[in-house]
Amino acid sequence: MSKRKVILTCAVTGNAPVNPKYPYEYPVTPKQICNTVIEAAQAGASIAHIHVRDPETGEGSRDVGLFKETVSRIRDSGVNIVLNLTAGMGALFLPDPENEAQALPGSDMLNAEDRLEHVKDCLPEIASLDITTGNQEEGPFEFVYLNTTRTLRQMARLFQEYGVKPELEAFQAGDVLFGNQLVEEGLIDGIPMYQFVLGVKWASPATPDTMAYLKSLLPQNVNWCGFGIGRQQMPMAAQSILMGGNVRIGLEDNLYMERGVFATNGALTERACSIIENLGASVATPDEARDILGLKAVAS
Repeated sequence: MSKRKVILTCAVTGNAPVNPKYPYEYPVTPKQICNTVIEAAQAGASIAHIHVRDPETGEGSRDVGLFKETVSRIRDSGVNIVLNLTAGMGALFLPDPENEAQALPGSDMLNAEDRLEHVKDCLPEIASLDITTGNQEEGPFEFVYLNTTRTLRQMARLFQEYGVKPELEAFQAGDVLFGNQLVEEGLIDGIPMYQFVLGVKWASPATPDTMAYLKSLLPQNVNWCGFGIGRQQMPMAAQSILMGGNVRIGLEDNLYMERGVFATNGALTERACSIIENLGASVATPDEARDILGLKAVAS
């Protein structure tokens, strides 16, 4: 009997501020992001999930040019890995505390076309579609992550037009139900791909019960992954494997191997591979992941 193939995503860099004590080269520039994608691929990752950052400030960015340079560098390197670009920018609302009908400077709200400009230009095999709205915090920074169902439907239609598979990112139960609605409305092509984001403050806790409940809301014949942030990254990876799901790890979600010991994307990938193998499964190669997910070859 063959082992179940588990798709392993490495989220190599995110938007959040990085601990200034981080001792290694955190991937910020397109060259650094490309290098760490290669590192993750060599360690066994099936998919690389990619954000970009301003090379000058290190802050998260939605600059289309940075995405294009990063993707070009990865493709030119010849590394075989599935590319998954974030499409979560352009939904940042900072309400004025004196009048919450007004947006403070620093808010960043875009229409569907502008939010997916980099996806249209880069044509990755996958891009994330965050089907959620909620209060969020990154350290002292508080904001509303605002995605209306109208905009999300428009984005889903554009994914279909571009031939890019959406990764339906769900932060809570209602998000899964809305994802199911998108599927029922014919707005998601092929085999749906869901991802449970667990441990974000004011959303779903990173617990086995939460993951089991969210899984119970899924329709039949879908691919799914559940992951935890911070110290729950590896426990939730193991839980997802045991429940029949896939795995995501990486520096976007967690900077540590253990308390006080900083990680790299390569080290996190190697540990996740070990967990997958020790639980009786095997890591899907990028080509096997493409077959499982029913991906189209949209760019070379």
